[in-house]
Amino acid sequence: MMSKPRRNKRVHVIATATVAALVTLALPGCTAASDEVRTPGARDSSSTTAARTTAAAPAEAAPTPTPSPTHALSTAPRTIPAVREHVPARGPGWKPAPDARVVVAPDDTAALSDEAKLLAGELRIGYGESAAPRAGDVELSLDAGAAGGPESYTLDVKDGRVRINGPDQAGVFYGTRTLKQAVKSAGSAPEGTVRDAPAKPQRGLNLDIARKHFTPEWIKDRLREMADLKLNQLGLHFSDDQAFRIQSDTHPEIVSTPHLTKAQVRDINALAARLHITVVPEIDSPGHLGAVLRAHPDLQLRDTQGRAVKGAVDISNPASAKLVDELLREYIPLFPGQAWHLGADEYQALVYRDPQASFPQLARAAQQRYGPSARVQDLATGWLNDRADVVRPSGKALKAWNDGFFAGGVTSAAKDIQVEYWTGKETGARPPLEYLREGRKVVNLNDEFLYYVLGEPNQFTYPTGKRIYEQWTPLVLRGTTPVPASYGPQILGARLAVWSDLANAQTQAQVAQGIRTPLAALSQKVWDSRTPQLPWADFKALADRL
Repeated sequence: MMSKPRRNKRVHVIATATVAALVTLALPGCTAASDEVRTPGARDSSSTTAARTTAAAPAEAAPTPTPSPTHALSTAPRTIPAVREHVPARGPGWKPAPDARVVVAPDDTAALSDEAKLLAGELRIGYGESAAPRAGDVELSLDAGAAGGPESYTLDVKDGRVRINGPDQAGVFYGTRTLKQAVKSAGSAPEGTVRDAPAKPQRGLNLDIARKHFTPEWIKDRLREMADLKLNQLGLHFSDDQAFRIQSDTHPEIVSTPHLTKAQVRDINALAARLHITVVPEIDSPGHLGAVLRAHPDLQLRDTQGRAVKGAVDISNPASAKLVDELLREYIPLFPGQAWHLGADEYQALVYRDPQASFPQLARAAQQRYGPSARVQDLATGWLNDRADVVRPSGKALKAWNDGFFAGGVTSAAKDIQVEYWTGKETGARPPLEYLREGRKVVNLNDEFLYYVLGEPNQFTYPTGKRIYEQWTPLVLRGTTPVPASYGPQILGARLAVWSDLANAQTQAQVAQGIRTPLAALSQKVWDSRTPQLPWADFKALADRL
């Protein structure tokens, strides 16, 4: 919080109302001695006119000069996440005033008008399109050559104005979030310069809307909350055993009630894009397809005893791939964001003690495709790669859960598929170092810290902001032990995950309240990998205030 200015009382003694004395006041920084030798032509006309007018007046009518205020050296704005660097300065800082505006550099109007209008509305000040900045204004601008990298920004408070500049729109937007929070937390933005950038490129929330329906407005409220925390990914898991929650034109028979319409999804995506958040859709396969299988029981995987395997499609049946690929192609254009989640977790055929013996049809298909030494896990890997081939032409980054990657097979998952690491507890699960040593990119969804599972089944407990803030870092991928820091660049970031296992255990409002401080703590740890400066109690108080 910025210190309040101190005003030092000074005694001004006016011996005479001479022209020299008046010019000294008009030109701060010049000494009286220097004014004495300055020629009249060196003064501007307004100063000369004022000097002549006042010199003609009686000495007792001269106004008493106002002392120049002095200011304590500023401190960094209080925000979540905390800014990474603040260069302090002396000055009054900036606060919204009735005639203040948010203005955009003329060349950047098309790119930054949305950011400017949003900030103007939040601060309850005006918006000046293509207007020259004036005292009290906030100016937004782009500079593709600015140092700092993607999503970085510089926020400069000086001379009663604020200037926010960045190399891309996201960076400038995050600068506006810092200004908004500074004003919210302290009433003003402190004098000085903020230089800020995220430590990790992926930061966000994962939301299971399959097992619990969340309304569009609730989802949009979470997007706004995420944006203020500088989070940039919303994962939407919308297909599972319990339900399929987005309207389908190719397969309406699989869609559950209630569900999101495509118009509602487009509305969510549009808001997310304005807030610089990527929506990452997930159609999980070849497991977690129970809702699809209810309408297509002929695709159900069965073991040698004829028993159905929960949620699993028969990946040796070409019709299974055909249906899933039709869904992928239908939804790819609905989600314009540059990422897609392929699922691949918990394919229950692979938890059997001897998958080859229990599912001879899968074993035969694996050997036909990959040779006599191939196993069922190779067929599952081939399924993942085939689905990746469907999505890859869209240019989206590809993701899959860590237990969909297998060691020791005759084939392996495509190298461009990011590993979303959530657990080391599943049968056959591999420790994080195995993926990192392969050179794979990894995203952290550690179920020890970042899993908010409704109803707390299977020994899950609701995560707390305090525990994330004090004990977790992006290096802690499994359990509580971090991987070596040398692997840090391969860890792309993290998401807090809401899973709706017992959907009625909490209302939407309770979920929103329950994830509020964990999400704030996560935002701090993925924005700046260093140990936070604020103790938890102060961080929690700031989160409550914001």
